[in-house]
Amino acid sequence: MGRREGDLVTGEASRITIETPIEFSDRLPEEVDAVIIGGGVIGVFSALYLARLGKRVLICEKGRIAGEQSSRNWGWIRQHGRDRAELPVMMQSLRLWREADSETNGQCGVFTVGTHYLASTGPEMAEHESWLSIARDHGLDTRVLSSNEISDMFSGQADYPWVGGTCTPNDARGEPWVAVPAVARLARAAGALIREDCAVRALDMAAGRIQGVVTENGRVACEQVVLAGGAWSSLFARRHGIDIPQLSVRATVAQTAQLPEFFAGNAVDEQLALRRRADGGYSLALGDRNGVYLGPDALRHFRTYIPLLRKSWRGIDLGARAPAGFPDAWGTPRDWAEDRESPFEGTRVLEPAPDRAEVSSMIDRFVKRFPGIGQPEILNCWAGMIDAMPDAVPIVDRVPAIAGLVVATGMSGHGFGIGPGFGRIVARMVAGEDAEHDLERFRFARFSDGSPLELGSTL
Repeated sequence: MGRREGDLVTGEASRITIETPIEFSDRLPEEVDAVIIGGGVIGVFSALYLARLGKRVLICEKGRIAGEQSSRNWGWIRQHGRDRAELPVMMQSLRLWREADSETNGQCGVFTVGTHYLASTGPEMAEHESWLSIARDHGLDTRVLSSNEISDMFSGQADYPWVGGTCTPNDARGEPWVAVPAVARLARAAGALIREDCAVRALDMAAGRIQGVVTENGRVACEQVVLAGGAWSSLFARRHGIDIPQLSVRATVAQTAQLPEFFAGNAVDEQLALRRRADGGYSLALGDRNGVYLGPDALRHFRTYIPLLRKSWRGIDLGARAPAGFPDAWGTPRDWAEDRESPFEGTRVLEPAPDRAEVSSMIDRFVKRFPGIGQPEILNCWAGMIDAMPDAVPIVDRVPAIAGLVVATGMSGHGFGIGPGFGRIVARMVAGEDAEHDLERFRFARFSDGSPLELGSTL
């Protein structure tokens, strides 16, 4: 039986874990045009569009489709607040999400609800308003909200000193843990092969060019590989001599029981984020807290992250050692033989422990903002590992040192919404087609060619 084929409305499970039954178990072919490493949102959309371009494509997922951050994120499909270079891709992504939702008979749970950034102080409001020029340049209907409009937006249930905010009404929400597997089914229907519990251990190369991949289940010949491994991408790349300055950031999310629908959209202020869910509850997260585990990569790339730390240091929890089996744990091998178990098989699905203190803060902050609703019951909470880059902007590019390798990683917490657009770009790159977007901002070499670091949006 396929998972979540029919019903979006459930409080039982809101993420995919190692306990989720395997759904995708296609046989390994001898040869394909491209192998995609990673079955998250970037991987499944890349496979979908490659298959529709007539290419033979295989997704190899070490654990479960969308088992990690792709099913654990906030579920926002937002143009609002995007980096200027990301915005054209995101505008296309919004259209593609709506297409995917239609093709899956609403399984993606996409609803147009708007994204709202709220401010409690004048400086916060000025920061939000600074993005309006970017919105205007791209023809978005982004506007300023007054405090009275915010009160009306929350159906009169809010009592908090917001001075104003900004809103993009055309933004949407989705249900990540249902949507990404639904898109994987579209990819399979288009001809893509998908295999869960199938880690790629290594690239098979000759003279600096990809000849195939070595998986735990055997070799597959191919000339092109897409590395879309999320938090694991840098570990895989490093084994092949490629340095990606990516860190894994832990983010905790809580799911409430059903509540009155006092607000249907996405909203965040300096401390709390929330989204209405299809099951009648709300997803809650802290707008000002993330945890960074310390390991060899974190220390090696620390200097590269100093500008980002200066901007966001109050919201970053440093100091905890990466748990055993995590990509940047001290005991995680950085090299391994192709005929031996790899770190990817040792940890099929990352399951970081949610921060219970953060969940308590979510409840307190919710009650402080919405006393008319009262204290919500928390049905579930979880954490995911965000693949973060020093400038909060992803890498989507070919790797010059390895002919045939495309890297799409470091989505920095923005990947669910922008997944369709970058998936389409990756597919067109692999197929030799025009990407139809300016990808200069997403260059692989920007961290090594002396380019100044330009910080993107950190929300």
